[in-house]
Formats: sequence, C-alpha cells, structure tokens
Amino acid sequence: MSKFFSTIQQFRSFYFQNNPKNIEEAIEYFSIFGGMGWSVDTSRSLEYLIEEKILKNYRYIHGDITKITQSNKLYHSLLSALATGDRREHAAFRKVKVSRKNGEEAIDFLMDNDLLEMDKPQLRTDKNADISNKLHFTLPFMRFWFSSISPYYKGIKDGDYTEVKAQFENRKQEFSKYIYERLVLELIKINFADDPIERIGSYWDNSVEIDIFAKTKSGKTVAGSWKFAKSKANKSELTKLKKRSIEAELNVDKFIIFSKNGFSKELKSEKSETLMLLSFKNFNRLIENLTSNDLIENRNKKY
Repeated sequence: MSKFFSTIQQFRSFYFQNNPKNIEEAIEYFSIFGGMGWSVDTSRSLEYLIEEKILKNYRYIHGDITKITQSNKLYHSLLSALATGDRREHAAFRKVKVSRKNGEEAIDFLMDNDLLEMDKPQLRTDKNADISNKLHFTLPFMRFWFSSISPYYKGIKDGDYTEVKAQFENRKQEFSKYIYERLVLELIKINFADDPIERIGSYWDNSVEIDIFAKTKSGKTVAGSWKFAKSKANKSELTKLKKRSIEAELNVDKFIIFSKNGFSKELKSEKSETLMLLSFKNFNRLIENLTSNDLIENRNKKY
C-alpha cells in the first residue's frame, strides 16, 4: 500500500505516469484513481473510465480489498462513513452505531493495514479537551471506493450501474475538493523554504475550525483558509480568519489565504509580510522538475 508515500508523492507519480493536459484535470482524475499505479487515459471521461476500470472489474477489485479488510462489515461501514462524512472518528462511530471501544479497535486495524492514517487536530499544547481525531485515507482510490462504489454493491454485482452513476453525478463537482485541500498544505510547505514548516494540518476544537494551522521551525504560528468557489476571495475572508483565530486564542504570526479563483483588489492590497495569498496558478509548483524518479513502482493489479 502507500504507507511510505505522501499525497504529494502519489500525485507527482500520477502526473508523470499519465501526462494529463493540465493540473486541474490531473487533480480530478487523481481524486478517483490516485495511489493505485493504474494507467489512466485522461482524454476519456471520468464516467467512461469508472465504468470500464472499476465497475466492470468490481468483483476482482472487491476481492483484493476484502483480503485486507477480512470482509469485516464493521470495517467497511466505518470506511464508508469516513469517506462520506467529515472524517471525524467519533462521528463515524455514531453513524455506524458502534461503541467507542470497538470503533477504536477497528480503526487501529485499518491503520495497521495502511488504509487509514490518523489526522490529529493541530491544537495548542495547553488544550486538554477531548477533541475527536479525523482519519485520512492513504490512497485517494480507497476514499472513492468506499464513498461511491462499496455502498452500492448490490446493483453493481447485478450489472445495474444506475444508482452508482446517479450518486457520482451528484457528488462529482465536490469530490476532488478534499485532494485540493491536501495539496494546498503541500504548496504551503514549498512556500516556507526559508523557515520550514515542522507541522501542518487543520485546527479544530469543540467550537472553532481553521482550515490551515502550521508551526514553522523558528516557532512562528501560521493560520489560513481555503476557498474553492468560482468567485474571488475578498477581504471578508481575512476578517473571518482573524476572528476565528481570536476565538481559538491563537497568536498568529502569518495568515494565508488560498483562493482557487484569485482575489479582489481590496484583498490584494492587504498582502504583506503577515499575509500570504496563494491561488490555483501557484499549483504548478507542485509538479516542477518531474522526472522518472517521481514514478512510484506499484505492485497493485492493473485495471
């Protein structure tokens, strides 16, 4: 599996292997097929590839996955709950109606078998509240499988793809947002080369959430937000971010706002030593200097 490969390593490998026409297309296809080492013809529609590579090979892929999960219904239910929810451990336990003890034992098994990684909140060291951890799928494909394929197995086994296709159509526009979020964190690391990021993730407690929270080698605190809507980010994004930081009692040294579609003139004028603005055009830095050394040798079956 991908225990030793980060999201950015998998993404660079996917990009080198499949040569998509642009980075936006790469993220869209990587969100579904990423981490498996499959050759993906990105000139074909996602719908076509999902049917040809996944639905028509359901029986074989399902068999490979159940070798890992031991066909355990609780494991499958938890994975689907995490893939379709907010990734919070305790919320998944409630959704599948399992006790915390049994749920945590199941999560430990899934982590030990490299399907999940723990995503802990980047809390201040003086926080002692019982805050639920989140779980990160180590392979983008597994997140797609347990959100969009596994729950509809009955129809798929019978060759009826109506329900699974309708479900994907409803989620298609939002599905890749999670991968965007993961890659934004990688982009931030690149932009802090002079004062390297030592830990980065999101901040959440029982009342406040902040998309991006990081600590640099020199001890600086970084807080940020991301915006993926078609509209440009305006100054209100910065105002909201500062408000959330105050509510979380964070002493922030630098704010970051990522906006997929750019910024208003007013927000651009706020750019300074304490405010970094990053947009989608900066994503090209994630695929700089790609070579064959970026290609991950993968032993998964090819579909």
